Amino acid sequence: MRSRSNSGVRLDFYQRIVNKTILKHQNAVTGLISATEQNSHSWVRDNVYSIMCVWGLALAYRKMADMDEDRAKAYELEKSVVKLMRGLLMSMMKQVDKLERFKHTQSRRDALHAKYSSKTGDTVVGDRDWGHLQIDATSLFILMLAQMTASGLQIIFTLDEVDFVQNLVFYIEAAYRTPDYGIWERGDKTNHGFPELNASSIGMAKAALESINELDLFGARGGPQSVIYTLADEAQQCQAILQSVLPRESNSKEVDAGLLSIISFPAFAVNNEELIEHTKQTILDKLEGKYGCCRFLRDGYKTCKEDPNRLHYEPWELKVFENIECEWPLFFAYLIIDGAFYGNETQVNKYRDRLDDIMIRGEDGIVRVPELYSVPSDKVEEEYKNPRSQKRQPLGMLPHKWGQSLFILGRLLTEGFLSPGELDPLSRHLISGPKPDLIVQVVILAEDSTIQEKLAENGLKVETIAETSPIHAYPARVLSHMYSLLGKNRKMGLSGRPSSEVGLLATSKLYRFRDEIYAFFPQALDQHSFYLALDTDFMLDMFRTDVGYLHDNWQMVGRPTMVIPITHRLLDHYLSLPTSLLAMMKKLQAGYLYGSRIELGKLSDFVSTSCITKLTFLDKSSEETQELFEYLETLSTKSLGSRRLAPIMSEEEKLGTHRFQRSNSIKGIVKRTRSIQVEPGQILGMLRNRSRHSSSSSADPISPVTGPLPIGVTKSEDIPCGFTPHLLSSSFDEGSSLKHVQSDLTWHLDQYDGISCTELVEVLKESENLQEQADIIHYLYTTKGPKWDTHFGGHAGCTVKDLLTELYDKAGHLKQWWLVRHTAGMLKKRVEDLAKATTDIVVRQKQLSVGLPPEPREKIITAPLPPDELEKLIASACGEDTSIAMLTQELLIYLAMFVKTEPKLFTEMLRIRVGLIIQVMVTELARTFKCSGDDASEHLLNLSPFEVKTLLHHILSGKEFGVARDFDQSLFMTPGEMITIAQRRKSVVTSQTLLPTQDTDEDNDRCGLWLRRRRIDGALNRVPVGFYPQVWKVLERCPGLSIEGQTLPSSLTKEMTDGEFKFALQVEMVMNRIPEPEYRQLMVEAVMVLTLVAQHDNCLANMNWVIPVEKIVRDANEAFIVDQATYHGDATQCCATLQNMAKPNPLKCEGARGICQHFYDSAPSGRYGTMTYLFRSVASNLNFKSSDGENLDCSVS
Repeated sequence: MRSRSNSGVRLDFYQRIVNKTILKHQNAVTGLISATEQNSHSWVRDNVYSIMCVWGLALAYRKMADMDEDRAKAYELEKSVVKLMRGLLMSMMKQVDKLERFKHTQSRRDALHAKYSSKTGDTVVGDRDWGHLQIDATSLFILMLAQMTASGLQIIFTLDEVDFVQNLVFYIEAAYRTPDYGIWERGDKTNHGFPELNASSIGMAKAALESINELDLFGARGGPQSVIYTLADEAQQCQAILQSVLPRESNSKEVDAGLLSIISFPAFAVNNEELIEHTKQTILDKLEGKYGCCRFLRDGYKTCKEDPNRLHYEPWELKVFENIECEWPLFFAYLIIDGAFYGNETQVNKYRDRLDDIMIRGEDGIVRVPELYSVPSDKVEEEYKNPRSQKRQPLGMLPHKWGQSLFILGRLLTEGFLSPGELDPLSRHLISGPKPDLIVQVVILAEDSTIQEKLAENGLKVETIAETSPIHAYPARVLSHMYSLLGKNRKMGLSGRPSSEVGLLATSKLYRFRDEIYAFFPQALDQHSFYLALDTDFMLDMFRTDVGYLHDNWQMVGRPTMVIPITHRLLDHYLSLPTSLLAMMKKLQAGYLYGSRIELGKLSDFVSTSCITKLTFLDKSSEETQELFEYLETLSTKSLGSRRLAPIMSEEEKLGTHRFQRSNSIKGIVKRTRSIQVEPGQILGMLRNRSRHSSSSSADPISPVTGPLPIGVTKSEDIPCGFTPHLLSSSFDEGSSLKHVQSDLTWHLDQYDGISCTELVEVLKESENLQEQADIIHYLYTTKGPKWDTHFGGHAGCTVKDLLTELYDKAGHLKQWWLVRHTAGMLKKRVEDLAKATTDIVVRQKQLSVGLPPEPREKIITAPLPPDELEKLIASACGEDTSIAMLTQELLIYLAMFVKTEPKLFTEMLRIRVGLIIQVMVTELARTFKCSGDDASEHLLNLSPFEVKTLLHHILSGKEFGVARDFDQSLFMTPGEMITIAQRRKSVVTSQTLLPTQDTDEDNDRCGLWLRRRRIDGALNRVPVGFYPQVWKVLERCPGLSIEGQTLPSSLTKEMTDGEFKFALQVEMVMNRIPEPEYRQLMVEAVMVLTLVAQHDNCLANMNWVIPVEKIVRDANEAFIVDQATYHGDATQCCATLQNMAKPNPLKCEGARGICQHFYDSAPSGRYGTMTYLFRSVASNLNFKSSDGENLDCSVS
């Protein structure tokens, strides 16, 4: 008889451990592993982790087999793995109805259960009795299903099971925007049942989506219908979130040891080596102990201070758990495997020795990993004084199967029985390796021969869309329709992919179906959905961004191929190709675009080098295939319909025509719906300050006319309006709401009672004035509704909506953006990516608000919302002003672009307030044009999307901006000689400038600089770096901070750590009660002064009371006014007069909250800067005194 090798004996030893600690608890019928012998509950996550060591041991036996007995053991272990995975699958399939509902609702009540009965596979608790929504658990199951299938196991048996797994993919697809209960099943760490966006769940979902993509679940025996598909854009969304969130786990957990599972084995979800190392080091620095790692800071689970009679914690008691959190040996096993995968022997030896020291050996000689180590109750006080100094005791399950399994895997790796590639057959551990330089392939297609000829005249030979045959080119919505058929299964009641969104990565691939190849245009170019695609400059800017995005994020085999259609809508007013488009074409021909390599060519040239996906799932059902071809046929024969409205007359035609002058009673009704709110003092005070410092102030302000308009379009001044746009002051009572706006708009409609709609239709037939057409159609829409038949031209079937759609198309062709936005709002158009854009911002730990403060008019968005709900929220915040509703959607899209491409613009910004941003845009335009707020509002609404985006970027980045005119005299924003305000942050108010001086250009340039800076920073909710942790330290010193009637209590420090995102949100919630942005920013400066005092005063300041921050600001303002009067500064013209000093009159200079505008306009630093006066005020309020009893002379250099 042949003797066994040493490796065989060693494997038998590990098999004995596996049988004694893992397989002993596997149910013979269901294959599920129970928690303990007494507890028959089987957790999905724990079961998958527990069976990993069985799978690893089977791989080792298969590799090291030197006898038939070894091969038999490998087969036996493999079948144990298959039985468990199928047991979990069967338990989930029993809840197929919940899976289908969850795809559409993302509701916690519809989530798949997190645990099942190990005896029956049925559910064990109710839908509301447990935190079942655990995206990471379902993702882990899919990930290991993919890895095990790739290793040769066959777990899926039927096509029905394939469809179910495909729908499980849809279940986790929205992980990046779905708050769940996370890896520890608790959600928020107070365990009150509040789910959070967890980085560990997002990372595990990303790994699952990438691993299962285009994997045949039947293995080598499979066919085209057993392949699983995912969209790469969903995984990339997860990657972007991880990039911005790590090393933070969630709002309530600033770091979590569970992140080891996504930066290393088993997920390997992060592809940035620096971020991986930073996250791992943060975990070790904050959570590592002698017996393992804490799960997260202030974790009360199993501590002696925890109340065993309740699951939740009171917020105040979290502080009690600090420094006595239990330590879990499990994480040493993670670190051992991590070291083995990346060849770090030092790390492997370190944590292997430490894990060996804390494992418990039983009477049977088997070593077991305990669940955790806790501080005994009699040693808690010593542990408080000297953290990690006391001996701890093991508690919880023994063995902890999750940790035991990872321990065995680590030993198999370190002893050479398994290689990293065998435990990771999909090679996910190589995700962070270097990538070759990428070439982005670009194909330009002409809509028809006319466009083709115009391009040829400029040296660019391209094909038309029809000439690409046999390759077909379609809009992205066709690809979306195709993917909606994926995973459909009538037998199981599964509807397929729920989302209509397809991202850039998906449209940059080619697709094969029935031997034909399909290419798709990017979704952003779909001109049928939203008007952004009508702006050529915006689309070119989007194209530049998209090329860079593909260059940085493409991970698939083959090159990305972008197909760009050139349509008639891109032609300018003279039916020529825009110069900006031609310039872009020249850059593409050069082969480089902003650092990205480009190859321009035909579709047929790129078939062999592109990434191609086979759409084999479309052949599953003949009915669905027929439906698809009918949809394509409908798309190709779709007609734009006939024109009904009269063409717009040119200025020359008007002069030669004597039209019958009618009395149009509804003239200007469109503009009366405007509700952009600007406080007059924000503009008048700034202009008045400029007039005192500028010799050119006597010049007439720039009118809102934007210069000569396209042929046939009247200037706004040629349209007698007879009204003033409805403006509201931003200073209002807390009880004010948008109902005031709506009631005023309703009143405007009441004044038109008695007007005959039939007569208006007759007027509309002959009208050749765009403004007049807009007013009439708006009135008909408002009074009669969109479905009213106008009998236009004497024929039935022409509804108001048809006329409105035609007006929208005409306004888009003429680039009349004010009317495009207005009609788009009335047609209830919505950006395809609106919900996705909002999600992109929110999941990066930013909050959004739409509408102007305060609440309830300002609507706060703290979590991802479905598209319909988001659209209703915006409409509610904007009232009947459809133009502002559309502008709000635009800004959300632009903000999402910037947060992905330039995240530094949003540093230290927690809430982005779109309403205040619109207000700042109006005031900035009013300052630039020296015009009223009404005119500036008109300017803003008539800016093109690209101009609005550029203006927003200048405001976010703190740049000055200029206004230029292009060849057709339309406005656009140009960087010009931009100078960042940060580069000019010098003292504006000095002892010399306080004295009367002659008017100079420098004074004119400086005037209003700091007022504007504070107004912009306040509107953007921008705070200094490290602001929130510093506030936390101040609250440790005092009972609280009072800010305009709202109090930040010191009890927050007991509930939250200084690095918690939740704490920052609490501070923001109080600060955002202040509607005036410049006043809010002064309050931030005052709080910063308090943080500096708390940090450097050696506990000499009297901080044993609730400190009123607003009093500090007002006292500082009074001290400023006294100095202004003493030195005859600028404020002597308003607040520093003898009369006003005796009885303050804030209306004199119109400063917000009674603070002098010159104080707002003072630089922070310098002898007469705001920080100086704030320090003096703090010293006075906190009873500071110098050693000799004299007054303090505070100045900040």
